[in-house]
Amino acid sequence: MISFLLCLALLIAGYFLYGRMAERLFGPDDRLTPVRLHPDGVDYIAMPRWRIFMIQFLNIAGTGPIFGAILGAKFGTACFLWIVFGCILIGAVHDYLAAMISLRHDGESLPEIVGRYLGTTAKGVMRGFTILLLILVGAVFVISPATILDNLTSGHIGPYVWMAAIFAYYLLASVLPIDKVIGRFYPIFAIALLFMAAGLCVAFFFHVPASMPELWDGLSNTHPQADTTPLFPMLFITVACGAISGFHATQSPMMCRCMHSERDGRPVFYGAMITEGIVALIWAAAATCLYHTDAATLANSDAPVLVFEITRDWLGPIGAILAILGVVAAPITTGDTALRSCRLIVADMLKLSQARLANRLGLSVVLFAVTAMVMVFSLADPNGFNILWRYFAWANQTLAVFTLWAVTVYLARRRTWYVVTLLPAMFMTMVCASFILLSPTGLHLSATMAYTISAALTLAFTLWFAVWNSRQRHADALKD
Repeated sequence: MISFLLCLALLIAGYFLYGRMAERLFGPDDRLTPVRLHPDGVDYIAMPRWRIFMIQFLNIAGTGPIFGAILGAKFGTACFLWIVFGCILIGAVHDYLAAMISLRHDGESLPEIVGRYLGTTAKGVMRGFTILLLILVGAVFVISPATILDNLTSGHIGPYVWMAAIFAYYLLASVLPIDKVIGRFYPIFAIALLFMAAGLCVAFFFHVPASMPELWDGLSNTHPQADTTPLFPMLFITVACGAISGFHATQSPMMCRCMHSERDGRPVFYGAMITEGIVALIWAAAATCLYHTDAATLANSDAPVLVFEITRDWLGPIGAILAILGVVAAPITTGDTALRSCRLIVADMLKLSQARLANRLGLSVVLFAVTAMVMVFSLADPNGFNILWRYFAWANQTLAVFTLWAVTVYLARRRTWYVVTLLPAMFMTMVCASFILLSPTGLHLSATMAYTISAALTLAFTLWFAVWNSRQRHADALKD
Protein backbone atom coordinates (compact mmCIF):
# COMPACT_ATOMS: atom_id res chain seq x y z
CA MET A 1 0.00 0.00 0.00
CA ILE A 2 2.88 2.36 0.76
CA SER A 3 4.31 1.66 -2.71
CA PHE A 4 0.98 2.59 -4.29
CA LEU A 5 0.77 5.89 -2.37
CA LEU A 6 4.39 6.70 -3.19
CA CYS A 7 3.84 6.03 -6.90
CA LEU A 8 0.63 8.08 -6.89
CA ALA A 9 2.46 11.00 -5.28
CA LEU A 10 5.27 10.75 -7.84
CA LEU A 11 2.83 10.92 -10.75
CA ILE A 12 1.17 14.03 -9.36
CA ALA A 13 4.52 15.65 -8.59
CA GLY A 14 5.72 14.72 -12.09
CA TYR A 15 3.02 16.87 -13.66
CA PHE A 16 4.05 19.96 -11.70
CA LEU A 17 7.83 19.45 -11.85
CA TYR A 18 8.84 17.54 -14.99
CA GLY A 19 5.79 18.81 -16.86
CA ARG A 20 6.78 22.41 -16.18
CA MET A 21 10.31 21.62 -17.36
CA ALA A 22 8.94 20.21 -20.64
CA GLU A 23 6.81 23.33 -21.03
CA ARG A 24 9.81 25.61 -20.58
CA LEU A 25 11.72 23.46 -23.07
CA PHE A 26 9.11 24.12 -25.77
CA GLY A 27 8.26 27.71 -24.81
CA PRO A 28 4.55 28.25 -25.53
CA ASP A 29 3.56 31.84 -26.28
CA ASP A 30 0.55 33.95 -27.27
CA ARG A 31 0.71 33.50 -31.04
CA LEU A 32 -2.51 32.73 -32.93
CA THR A 33 -3.50 29.05 -32.84
CA PRO A 34 -4.82 27.06 -35.84
CA VAL A 35 -8.47 27.44 -34.85
CA ARG A 36 -8.08 31.22 -34.75
CA LEU A 37 -6.36 31.24 -38.14
CA HIS A 38 -8.37 28.62 -40.05
CA PRO A 39 -11.83 28.09 -38.49
CA ASP A 40 -13.82 25.80 -40.79
CA GLY A 41 -16.79 24.69 -38.68
CA VAL A 42 -15.80 21.00 -39.00
CA ASP A 43 -12.37 20.15 -37.60
CA TYR A 44 -11.13 23.61 -36.61
CA ILE A 45 -13.73 24.49 -33.96
CA ALA A 46 -12.80 26.31 -30.74
CA MET A 47 -13.69 24.53 -27.49
CA PRO A 48 -12.97 25.34 -23.82
CA ARG A 49 -9.85 23.87 -22.25
CA TRP A 50 -11.70 21.55 -19.83
CA ARG A 51 -13.65 19.99 -22.69
CA ILE A 52 -10.52 19.52 -24.80
CA PHE A 53 -8.81 17.87 -21.82
CA MET A 54 -11.69 15.44 -21.33
CA ILE A 55 -11.79 14.55 -25.02
CA GLN A 56 -8.01 14.12 -25.20
CA PHE A 57 -8.03 11.94 -22.09
CA LEU A 58 -10.76 9.66 -23.45
CA ASN A 59 -9.14 9.59 -26.91
CA ILE A 60 -5.84 8.29 -25.55
CA ALA A 61 -7.25 6.16 -22.74
CA GLY A 62 -10.15 3.94 -23.78
CA THR A 63 -9.54 0.54 -22.22
CA GLY A 64 -5.76 0.77 -22.72
CA PRO A 65 -4.77 1.84 -19.19
CA ILE A 66 -7.25 -0.71 -17.78
CA PHE A 67 -6.46 -3.89 -19.74
CA GLY A 68 -2.75 -3.12 -20.09
CA ALA A 69 -2.35 -2.46 -16.35
CA ILE A 70 -4.24 -5.63 -15.41
CA LEU A 71 -2.03 -7.73 -17.67
CA GLY A 72 1.08 -5.79 -16.64
CA ALA A 73 0.43 -6.44 -12.94
CA LYS A 74 1.20 -10.10 -13.61
CA PHE A 75 4.87 -9.10 -13.89
CA GLY A 76 4.90 -7.90 -10.27
CA THR A 77 5.64 -4.54 -8.69
CA ALA A 78 8.01 -3.63 -11.54
CA CYS A 79 4.79 -2.71 -13.34
CA PHE A 80 4.29 0.17 -10.87
CA LEU A 81 7.71 1.64 -11.63
CA TRP A 82 7.21 1.43 -15.40
CA ILE A 83 3.85 3.20 -15.17
CA VAL A 84 5.29 6.00 -13.01
CA PHE A 85 8.63 6.69 -14.67
CA GLY A 86 7.49 5.69 -18.15
CA CYS A 87 4.58 8.12 -17.88
CA ILE A 88 6.50 11.06 -16.41
CA LEU A 89 9.79 10.81 -18.32
CA ILE A 90 8.67 9.30 -21.64
CA GLY A 91 4.93 9.14 -22.30
CA ALA A 92 3.84 12.58 -21.12
CA VAL A 93 6.88 14.26 -22.70
CA HIS A 94 6.17 12.40 -25.96
CA ASP A 95 2.51 13.47 -25.91
CA TYR A 96 3.17 17.09 -24.97
CA LEU A 97 6.00 17.87 -27.37
CA ALA A 98 4.49 16.01 -30.34
CA ALA A 99 1.21 17.86 -29.80
CA MET A 100 2.85 21.25 -29.43
CA ILE A 101 4.86 20.79 -32.62
CA SER A 102 1.59 19.96 -34.38
CA LEU A 103 0.02 23.07 -32.85
CA ARG A 104 2.87 25.21 -34.23
CA HIS A 105 2.23 23.79 -37.71
CA ASP A 106 -1.52 24.43 -38.02
CA GLY A 107 -2.56 21.14 -36.38
CA GLU A 108 -0.47 19.10 -38.80
CA SER A 109 -0.95 15.32 -38.62
CA LEU A 110 1.78 13.04 -37.25
CA PRO A 111 3.24 11.70 -40.55
CA GLU A 112 3.69 15.24 -41.86
CA ILE A 113 5.50 16.22 -38.64
CA VAL A 114 7.80 13.18 -38.85
CA GLY A 115 8.52 13.96 -42.51
CA ARG A 116 9.27 17.58 -41.65
CA TYR A 117 12.05 16.51 -39.24
CA LEU A 118 13.17 13.06 -40.43
CA GLY A 119 12.85 13.51 -44.20
CA THR A 120 10.57 12.50 -47.06
CA THR A 121 11.39 8.80 -46.83
CA ALA A 122 10.40 8.71 -43.18
CA LYS A 123 7.25 10.66 -44.04
CA GLY A 124 6.25 8.07 -46.64
CA VAL A 125 6.89 5.21 -44.24
CA MET A 126 5.00 6.96 -41.45
CA ARG A 127 2.02 7.67 -43.66
CA GLY A 128 1.58 4.01 -44.46
CA PHE A 129 2.45 2.85 -40.96
CA THR A 130 0.14 5.32 -39.21
CA ILE A 131 -2.81 4.66 -41.50
CA LEU A 132 -2.33 0.91 -40.97
CA LEU A 133 -2.19 1.36 -37.18
CA LEU A 134 -5.35 3.47 -37.09
CA ILE A 135 -7.21 0.97 -39.26
CA LEU A 136 -6.09 -1.78 -36.87
CA VAL A 137 -7.35 0.31 -33.94
CA GLY A 138 -10.68 0.80 -35.68
CA ALA A 139 -10.99 -2.94 -36.37
CA VAL A 140 -9.95 -3.99 -32.86
CA PHE A 141 -12.38 -1.58 -31.23
CA VAL A 142 -15.30 -2.72 -33.33
CA ILE A 143 -14.83 -6.42 -32.67
CA SER A 144 -14.23 -6.24 -28.89
CA PRO A 145 -17.26 -4.12 -27.83
CA ALA A 146 -19.50 -5.95 -30.33
CA THR A 147 -18.48 -9.28 -28.79
CA ILE A 148 -19.17 -8.00 -25.27
CA LEU A 149 -22.56 -6.55 -26.27
CA ASP A 150 -23.47 -9.86 -27.90
CA ASN A 151 -22.61 -11.71 -24.70
CA LEU A 152 -24.62 -9.26 -22.61
CA THR A 153 -27.66 -9.83 -24.84
CA SER A 154 -27.15 -13.64 -24.75
CA GLY A 155 -26.56 -13.75 -28.50
CA HIS A 156 -30.12 -12.75 -29.38
CA ILE A 157 -29.01 -9.89 -31.62
CA GLY A 158 -25.78 -11.30 -33.00
CA PRO A 159 -22.23 -9.85 -33.13
CA TYR A 160 -22.46 -8.79 -36.77
CA VAL A 161 -25.51 -6.63 -36.09
CA TRP A 162 -23.64 -4.96 -33.23
CA MET A 163 -20.63 -4.45 -35.50
CA ALA A 164 -22.82 -2.82 -38.13
CA ALA A 165 -24.37 -0.52 -35.51
CA ILE A 166 -20.93 0.49 -34.19
CA PHE A 167 -19.72 1.09 -37.74
CA ALA A 168 -22.71 3.35 -38.41
CA TYR A 169 -21.86 5.38 -35.32
CA TYR A 170 -18.20 5.54 -36.38
CA LEU A 171 -19.22 7.02 -39.72
CA LEU A 172 -21.27 9.74 -38.06
CA ALA A 173 -18.50 10.58 -35.58
CA SER A 174 -15.97 10.72 -38.40
CA VAL A 175 -17.77 13.05 -40.79
CA LEU A 176 -19.84 15.33 -38.54
CA PRO A 177 -18.27 18.49 -37.06
CA ILE A 178 -16.18 17.60 -34.02
CA ASP A 179 -18.41 19.50 -31.61
CA LYS A 180 -21.60 17.63 -32.62
CA VAL A 181 -20.83 14.12 -31.31
CA ILE A 182 -17.30 13.97 -29.90
CA GLY A 183 -17.44 17.38 -28.24
CA ARG A 184 -20.81 16.67 -26.58
CA PHE A 185 -20.59 13.06 -25.39
CA TYR A 186 -16.90 12.38 -24.79
CA PRO A 187 -16.64 14.52 -21.64
CA ILE A 188 -19.51 12.49 -20.13
CA PHE A 189 -17.76 9.17 -20.83
CA ALA A 190 -14.45 10.59 -19.57
CA ILE A 191 -16.07 11.65 -16.30
CA ALA A 192 -17.54 8.14 -15.89
CA LEU A 193 -14.11 6.57 -16.49
CA LEU A 194 -12.51 8.90 -13.93
CA PHE A 195 -15.32 8.27 -11.44
CA MET A 196 -14.76 4.51 -11.72
CA ALA A 197 -11.01 4.96 -11.14
CA ALA A 198 -11.61 7.23 -8.15
CA GLY A 199 -14.05 4.72 -6.64
CA LEU A 200 -11.54 1.90 -7.06
CA CYS A 201 -8.82 4.04 -5.49
CA VAL A 202 -10.93 4.52 -2.34
CA ALA A 203 -12.04 0.86 -2.29
CA PHE A 204 -8.42 -0.27 -2.63
CA PHE A 205 -7.68 0.79 0.95
CA PHE A 206 -10.48 -1.47 2.24
CA HIS A 207 -9.40 -4.52 0.22
CA VAL A 208 -5.62 -4.36 0.22
CA PRO A 209 -4.15 -7.39 2.06
CA ALA A 210 -1.61 -6.73 4.79
CA SER A 211 0.92 -8.91 2.99
CA MET A 212 0.66 -7.15 -0.37
CA PRO A 213 4.18 -6.92 -1.85
CA GLU A 214 6.00 -3.59 -1.79
CA LEU A 215 8.64 -2.24 -4.16
CA TRP A 216 11.44 -2.92 -1.66
CA ASP A 217 10.48 -6.59 -1.51
CA GLY A 218 12.12 -7.03 -4.92
CA LEU A 219 11.27 -6.62 -8.59
CA SER A 220 11.31 -10.27 -9.59
CA ASN A 221 9.20 -11.38 -12.53
CA THR A 222 6.04 -13.02 -11.13
CA HIS A 223 4.44 -13.68 -14.53
CA PRO A 224 3.08 -17.28 -14.71
CA GLN A 225 5.08 -17.79 -17.93
CA ALA A 226 8.15 -15.94 -16.69
CA ASP A 227 10.55 -18.31 -18.51
CA THR A 228 9.20 -17.28 -21.91
CA THR A 229 7.94 -13.80 -20.94
CA PRO A 230 10.90 -11.76 -19.65
CA LEU A 231 10.37 -8.37 -18.02
CA PHE A 232 12.36 -6.77 -20.82
CA PRO A 233 10.83 -6.13 -23.27
CA MET A 234 7.45 -7.80 -22.59
CA LEU A 235 6.35 -5.54 -19.70
CA PHE A 236 7.09 -2.40 -21.74
CA ILE A 237 4.90 -3.59 -24.62
CA THR A 238 2.12 -4.98 -22.40
CA VAL A 239 1.70 -1.71 -20.46
CA ALA A 240 1.59 0.81 -23.29
CA CYS A 241 -1.21 3.34 -22.82
CA GLY A 242 -0.46 3.78 -19.11
CA ALA A 243 3.18 4.64 -19.80
CA ILE A 244 3.76 5.57 -23.46
CA SER A 245 1.74 5.01 -26.62
CA GLY A 246 2.45 6.11 -30.16
CA PHE A 247 -1.28 6.16 -30.84
CA HIS A 248 -1.57 9.28 -28.64
CA ALA A 249 0.40 11.40 -31.11
CA THR A 250 -2.11 10.51 -33.85
CA GLN A 251 -4.95 11.88 -31.72
CA SER A 252 -3.39 15.13 -30.51
CA PRO A 253 -3.69 17.06 -33.82
CA MET A 254 -7.49 16.83 -33.56
CA MET A 255 -7.37 18.71 -30.27
CA CYS A 256 -4.65 21.08 -31.52
CA ARG A 257 -7.19 22.30 -34.07
CA CYS A 258 -9.59 23.29 -31.27
CA MET A 259 -7.31 25.11 -28.81
CA HIS A 260 -7.48 28.83 -28.00
CA SER A 261 -3.93 29.13 -26.66
CA GLU A 262 -0.58 27.35 -26.71
CA ARG A 263 -0.45 27.82 -22.93
CA ASP A 264 -3.22 25.22 -22.58
CA GLY A 265 -0.84 22.55 -23.89
CA ARG A 266 0.61 21.33 -20.60
CA PRO A 267 -2.71 20.77 -18.78
CA VAL A 268 -4.29 19.21 -21.87
CA PHE A 269 -1.53 16.96 -23.24
CA TYR A 270 0.94 16.38 -20.41
CA GLY A 271 -1.96 16.42 -17.94
CA ALA A 272 -4.07 13.89 -19.87
CA MET A 273 -1.13 11.46 -19.99
CA ILE A 274 -0.46 11.81 -16.26
CA THR A 275 -4.17 11.24 -15.61
CA GLU A 276 -4.04 8.11 -17.73
CA GLY A 277 -1.00 6.96 -15.74
CA ILE A 278 -2.94 7.43 -12.50
CA VAL A 279 -5.82 5.35 -13.89
CA ALA A 280 -3.36 2.63 -14.94
CA LEU A 281 -1.69 2.67 -11.52
CA ILE A 282 -5.04 2.22 -9.76
CA TRP A 283 -5.99 -0.73 -11.95
CA ALA A 284 -2.52 -2.28 -11.54
CA ALA A 285 -2.89 -2.02 -7.76
CA ALA A 286 -6.38 -3.53 -7.84
CA ALA A 287 -5.21 -6.41 -10.03
CA THR A 288 -2.20 -6.99 -7.75
CA CYS A 289 -4.58 -7.32 -4.79
CA LEU A 290 -6.58 -9.93 -6.66
CA TYR A 291 -3.53 -11.84 -7.89
CA HIS A 292 -2.03 -11.87 -4.40
CA THR A 293 -5.15 -13.29 -2.77
CA ASP A 294 -6.03 -15.73 -5.56
CA ALA A 295 -3.11 -17.47 -7.26
CA ALA A 296 -5.43 -19.18 -9.77
CA THR A 297 -6.50 -15.76 -11.09
CA LEU A 298 -2.87 -14.90 -11.84
CA ALA A 299 -2.48 -17.98 -14.01
CA ASN A 300 -5.90 -17.90 -15.68
CA SER A 301 -7.36 -14.43 -16.07
CA ASP A 302 -9.02 -12.53 -18.86
CA ALA A 303 -8.73 -8.72 -18.53
CA PRO A 304 -12.38 -7.86 -19.40
CA VAL A 305 -13.63 -10.51 -16.96
CA LEU A 306 -11.41 -9.13 -14.20
CA VAL A 307 -12.77 -5.63 -14.83
CA PHE A 308 -16.27 -6.92 -14.12
CA GLU A 309 -15.15 -8.92 -11.07
CA ILE A 310 -13.16 -6.11 -9.45
CA THR A 311 -15.74 -3.37 -10.01
CA ARG A 312 -18.67 -5.60 -9.02
CA ASP A 313 -16.99 -6.81 -5.83
CA TRP A 314 -15.50 -3.45 -4.84
CA LEU A 315 -18.13 -0.98 -6.07
CA GLY A 316 -21.34 -3.04 -6.12
CA PRO A 317 -24.12 -2.51 -8.72
CA ILE A 318 -22.83 0.94 -9.66
CA GLY A 319 -19.44 -0.59 -10.33
CA ALA A 320 -20.97 -3.20 -12.62
CA ILE A 321 -22.66 -0.47 -14.67
CA LEU A 322 -19.43 1.54 -14.87
CA ALA A 323 -17.53 -1.61 -15.87
CA ILE A 324 -19.88 -2.16 -18.78
CA LEU A 325 -19.45 1.47 -19.73
CA GLY A 326 -15.69 1.09 -19.51
CA VAL A 327 -15.31 -2.06 -21.61
CA VAL A 328 -17.98 -1.09 -24.16
CA ALA A 329 -18.16 2.71 -24.49
CA ALA A 330 -14.44 3.39 -23.97
CA PRO A 331 -13.17 1.23 -26.86
CA ILE A 332 -15.89 2.60 -29.13
CA THR A 333 -14.81 6.16 -28.39
CA THR A 334 -11.22 5.19 -29.14
CA GLY A 335 -12.15 3.52 -32.41
CA ASP A 336 -14.16 6.41 -33.79
CA THR A 337 -11.46 9.01 -33.14
CA ALA A 338 -8.87 6.65 -34.63
CA LEU A 339 -10.79 6.57 -37.90
CA ARG A 340 -11.49 10.30 -37.76
CA SER A 341 -7.78 11.06 -37.34
CA CYS A 342 -7.06 8.55 -40.13
CA ARG A 343 -9.34 10.61 -42.39
CA LEU A 344 -7.46 13.77 -41.44
CA ILE A 345 -4.08 12.15 -42.13
CA VAL A 346 -5.15 11.01 -45.61
CA ALA A 347 -6.67 14.45 -46.26
CA ASP A 348 -3.40 16.15 -45.26
CA MET A 349 -1.51 13.75 -47.50
CA LEU A 350 -3.78 14.45 -50.51
CA LYS A 351 -4.11 18.19 -49.71
CA LEU A 352 -7.88 17.65 -49.81
CA SER A 353 -10.07 20.20 -48.04
CA GLN A 354 -12.41 18.69 -45.47
CA ALA A 355 -14.83 21.60 -45.33
CA ARG A 356 -17.09 19.85 -47.87
CA LEU A 357 -19.18 16.92 -46.64
CA ALA A 358 -18.66 15.02 -49.90
CA ASN A 359 -14.88 14.99 -49.37
CA ARG A 360 -15.18 13.80 -45.77
CA LEU A 361 -17.72 11.14 -46.65
CA GLY A 362 -15.74 9.86 -49.64
CA LEU A 363 -12.54 9.39 -47.65
CA SER A 364 -14.39 7.82 -44.72
CA VAL A 365 -16.19 5.26 -46.90
CA VAL A 366 -12.89 4.09 -48.42
CA LEU A 367 -11.18 3.84 -45.02
CA PHE A 368 -14.16 2.05 -43.50
CA ALA A 369 -14.19 -0.46 -46.35
CA VAL A 370 -10.53 -1.29 -45.70
CA THR A 371 -11.24 -1.58 -41.96
CA ALA A 372 -14.11 -3.97 -42.69
CA MET A 373 -11.80 -6.13 -44.82
CA VAL A 374 -9.30 -6.35 -41.94
CA MET A 375 -12.14 -7.40 -39.63
CA VAL A 376 -13.35 -10.09 -42.04
CA PHE A 377 -9.87 -11.59 -42.37
CA SER A 378 -9.32 -11.55 -38.59
CA LEU A 379 -12.71 -13.11 -37.86
CA ALA A 380 -12.02 -15.91 -40.36
CA ASP A 381 -9.26 -17.19 -38.04
CA PRO A 382 -10.32 -18.45 -34.56
CA ASN A 383 -7.23 -16.76 -33.14
CA GLY A 384 -7.53 -13.76 -35.45
CA PHE A 385 -8.41 -11.18 -32.82
CA ASN A 386 -5.45 -12.11 -30.60
CA ILE A 387 -3.11 -11.87 -33.59
CA LEU A 388 -4.65 -8.53 -34.54
CA TRP A 389 -4.15 -7.22 -30.98
CA ARG A 390 -0.49 -8.31 -30.84
CA TYR A 391 0.34 -6.52 -34.08
CA PHE A 392 -1.54 -3.46 -32.86
CA ALA A 393 0.40 -3.43 -29.55
CA TRP A 394 3.79 -3.65 -31.28
CA ALA A 395 2.87 -1.14 -34.00
CA ASN A 396 1.65 1.23 -31.30
CA GLN A 397 5.00 1.35 -29.52
CA THR A 398 6.97 1.41 -32.78
CA LEU A 399 5.04 4.52 -33.79
CA ALA A 400 6.21 6.13 -30.54
CA VAL A 401 9.81 5.39 -31.56
CA PHE A 402 9.45 7.36 -34.81
CA THR A 403 7.77 10.23 -32.96
CA LEU A 404 10.44 10.41 -30.26
CA TRP A 405 13.24 10.55 -32.85
CA ALA A 406 11.39 13.29 -34.77
CA VAL A 407 10.90 15.34 -31.59
CA THR A 408 14.59 14.85 -30.74
CA VAL A 409 15.58 16.29 -34.13
CA TYR A 410 13.18 19.20 -33.55
CA LEU A 411 14.79 20.01 -30.19
CA ALA A 412 18.30 19.63 -31.61
CA ARG A 413 17.48 22.08 -34.41
CA ARG A 414 16.39 24.58 -31.78
CA ARG A 415 19.67 24.06 -29.93
CA THR A 416 17.84 23.10 -26.78
CA TRP A 417 18.15 20.21 -24.32
CA TYR A 418 17.29 17.30 -26.67
CA VAL A 419 18.51 14.60 -24.24
CA VAL A 420 15.04 14.55 -22.64
CA THR A 421 13.73 12.76 -25.74
CA LEU A 422 16.96 11.22 -27.04
CA LEU A 423 17.26 8.80 -24.11
CA PRO A 424 13.56 7.73 -24.33
CA ALA A 425 13.97 7.31 -28.10
CA MET A 426 16.97 5.01 -27.58
CA PHE A 427 15.18 3.05 -24.86
CA MET A 428 12.00 2.52 -26.88
CA THR A 429 14.00 1.58 -29.97
CA MET A 430 15.63 -1.18 -27.91
CA VAL A 431 12.26 -2.28 -26.54
CA CYS A 432 10.46 -2.53 -29.88
CA ALA A 433 13.35 -4.14 -31.72
CA SER A 434 13.96 -6.79 -29.04
CA PHE A 435 10.22 -7.54 -28.80
CA ILE A 436 9.78 -8.32 -32.49
CA LEU A 437 13.00 -10.37 -32.48
CA LEU A 438 12.33 -12.26 -29.24
CA SER A 439 8.56 -12.70 -29.20
CA PRO A 440 6.95 -15.97 -30.40
CA THR A 441 4.67 -13.77 -32.55
CA GLY A 442 7.80 -12.25 -34.12
CA LEU A 443 11.05 -13.90 -35.23
CA HIS A 444 11.39 -15.88 -31.96
CA LEU A 445 15.18 -15.62 -31.79
CA SER A 446 17.22 -16.53 -28.73
CA ALA A 447 17.47 -13.89 -26.02
CA THR A 448 21.19 -13.37 -26.64
CA MET A 449 20.70 -12.90 -30.37
CA ALA A 450 17.63 -10.66 -29.96
CA TYR A 451 19.27 -8.35 -27.43
CA THR A 452 22.51 -8.14 -29.42
CA ILE A 453 20.77 -7.18 -32.67
CA SER A 454 18.50 -4.73 -30.83
CA ALA A 455 21.46 -3.04 -29.16
CA ALA A 456 23.24 -2.76 -32.51
CA LEU A 457 20.14 -1.26 -34.13
CA THR A 458 19.73 1.24 -31.29
CA LEU A 459 23.40 2.19 -31.57
CA ALA A 460 23.01 2.68 -35.33
CA PHE A 461 20.07 5.06 -34.84
CA THR A 462 22.00 6.97 -32.17
CA LEU A 463 25.09 7.28 -34.39
CA TRP A 464 22.91 8.46 -37.27
CA PHE A 465 21.51 11.19 -35.05
CA ALA A 466 24.97 12.15 -33.75
CA VAL A 467 26.36 12.48 -37.30
CA TRP A 468 23.32 14.47 -38.45
CA ASN A 469 23.51 16.75 -35.42
CA SER A 470 27.20 17.40 -35.96
CA ARG A 471 26.63 18.30 -39.61
CA GLN A 472 23.68 20.49 -38.69
CA ARG A 473 25.71 22.42 -36.13
CA HIS A 474 28.52 22.86 -38.64
CA ALA A 475 26.08 24.14 -41.28
CA ASP A 476 24.51 26.55 -38.77
CA ALA A 477 27.95 27.81 -37.75
CA LEU A 478 28.80 28.59 -41.40
CA LYS A 479 25.53 30.53 -41.77
CA ASP A 480 26.28 32.53 -38.64
